[in-house]
Amino acid sequence: MMIDSRTDVKKKTLSVIVITKNEEDRLDQCLRSIQALADEIIIYDSGSQDSTLEIAAQYTDKIFETDWPGYGPQKQRALSSAKGDWVLSIDADEVVSDELAREIVGVLNQDPEEAAFRIPWAVINFGKRLDYGNSARSVKRLFRRKGASFTEAIVHEAVVLPPGSRVGKLKGRLIHYSIRDFEHYLMKNRTYSWLGAQKRFTAGKKGGGLPGAVFRAFWVFFRCYVIRRGFLDGQVGFLVAAMYSQGAFNKYAGLWTLQRMERINSK
Repeated sequence: MMIDSRTDVKKKTLSVIVITKNEEDRLDQCLRSIQALADEIIIYDSGSQDSTLEIAAQYTDKIFETDWPGYGPQKQRALSSAKGDWVLSIDADEVVSDELAREIVGVLNQDPEEAAFRIPWAVINFGKRLDYGNSARSVKRLFRRKGASFTEAIVHEAVVLPPGSRVGKLKGRLIHYSIRDFEHYLMKNRTYSWLGAQKRFTAGKKGGGLPGAVFRAFWVFFRCYVIRRGFLDGQVGFLVAAMYSQGAFNKYAGLWTLQRMERINSK
């Protein structure tokens, strides 16, 4: 469906949900970008030790302090608190562009047949906007609240819609400032790799052992840098492909260690 973004009149309400922990350096620009769009802003925080909660309080009084059950369960908690007709799930390191904001208003005004919309990322790493590789993806973030839920996955959660739901795609970018510096990049890569290993282990996935980990590392780099044309993002594109490759190896190597220790402990 074509979305007319010329109007700023909203017929439907919008809840914006955000999960946070120690996001004082990024949260303000995130919330500023959606303040005029949202009928309510819902924050679920899992133990921030900085000024995250003080910043959040400048934009909303719907702030919930909780434990950390994983990405999927935490976002489901936030969704369960939402009251709007539509929900925008956004991370604290993301910013809604002006073009995207106009499109979202168009969706709320027209109330289209689609139950959800994918939004293209504009990932910014080390001062470079990445338009290719794994960064050239669209994420399902805008959806009707009724009947929607998040998976229980501890990482790489997904929005689940009622059967037969139509999903559209918007053109405006969701700007994603995912990396603070290289130290943060390494820490984030490590965390997601280990969570991914645990997720696959719990699901009973095989993984192919250490040879499988090596194969996936090479495949992920080739897919990101060559097939998805990450080379067009220059030196930063190469670094990103290498980090995805490293993350893939660590995830499947971690899975192998979990499976190995399970076999040893069961004897």
